[in-house]
Amino acid sequence: MQVTRLDIEGLMVFEPRVFEDERGAFFESFNLTRFREATGLDVDFVQDNHSTSHKNVLRGLHCQIAPHAQGKLVRVVHGAAWDVAVDIRAGSPTYGKWAAVELSATNRKQFWIPQGFAHGFLALEDGTEFLYKTTAYWHAESERTIRWDDATIAVKWPLEGPPVISAKDLAQIGM
Repeated sequence: MQVTRLDIEGLMVFEPRVFEDERGAFFESFNLTRFREATGLDVDFVQDNHSTSHKNVLRGLHCQIAPHAQGKLVRVVHGAAWDVAVDIRAGSPTYGKWAAVELSATNRKQFWIPQGFAHGFLALEDGTEFLYKTTAYWHAESERTIRWDDATIAVKWPLEGPPVISAKDLAQIGM
């Protein structure tokens, strides 16, 4: 597994070693020991989530606040997504900065988003299936949303026309 650390402290991209032949492909999608070695974190994943989205569906930017803050390990198993993490850690030198990674069934990349980040994605293809491993259970009262188009964050989404966004996400204010 190759690990790439992004410019914002804590964000990492994992790329598995893939074995392909005439039958198809095999790869190890998760290994707790290797994850802990790469991140230096002793996390336990307690919940897996799976969403399906049509092209141009934009979900987020979501997070959960303490004491129910979540770390997320995310990947796409069908289709492709533009995945975004925004640093919302108080006092962080990169507060309000964002990073993005294209995740796809083809590139098999995974994105580690630790606690203290808002997260969202744009589906780039119809039928995009997105998997999340989380370090805390979903807790409705701890959930927060930042508008996808917050001017102070200014995420550069690769949109092809207006995005499809839930009423709940549209109702949110900026950062």
